[in-house]
Amino acid sequence: MRIIAGDWRGRKLVAPQGDTTRPTADRTRETLFSMLVSRLGSFEGLYVADLFAGSGALGLEALSRGAARAMFVEQDATAVKALRTNIATFDAKDRSDVRASSVMGLGPAKDQPDLIFMDPPYDTGAGSVALDKLNRLGWIAPSAWISIETSRAETIEVKGFEVDAVRDSGKARLHLLRPAG
Repeated sequence: MRIIAGDWRGRKLVAPQGDTTRPTADRTRETLFSMLVSRLGSFEGLYVADLFAGSGALGLEALSRGAARAMFVEQDATAVKALRTNIATFDAKDRSDVRASSVMGLGPAKDQPDLIFMDPPYDTGAGSVALDKLNRLGWIAPSAWISIETSRAETIEVKGFEVDAVRDSGKARLHLLRPAG
């Protein structure tokens, strides 16, 4: 796994050992960021949240492309270790907030991210459940973009959100959502 673009382009990421996490493939990440660039134009100054973060590849990719800061939420200890290693390798500690906990354990928001990445375990429905809860806790800004990666068999339907785009990439399905209204 490597950073695709930006300041850290081509630099390698450490992946968590074992099979408890499933890193987003480089090709899938490239598809996702292409979709986002066409909608956002730039990542400059954005606050991003990388939920179910694993190695932190999505949040670090956004930081590499100019995001101002990133919050990473991951509960698996091995993945958190890899995540912290990646953040240190890229000297991104001052722009990163790592929370070694479950996404479902997040409390009310103090600040709303501009862009939320979610890569929950496949075929669990965790993305829809987490998005609904985060919305109720005030994490979703009216102008936010939400990306949820699922298996190709899954769909995302959450009251109060509109699906902007769905793309299949390898074994993954990428969903881009916006708050309705």
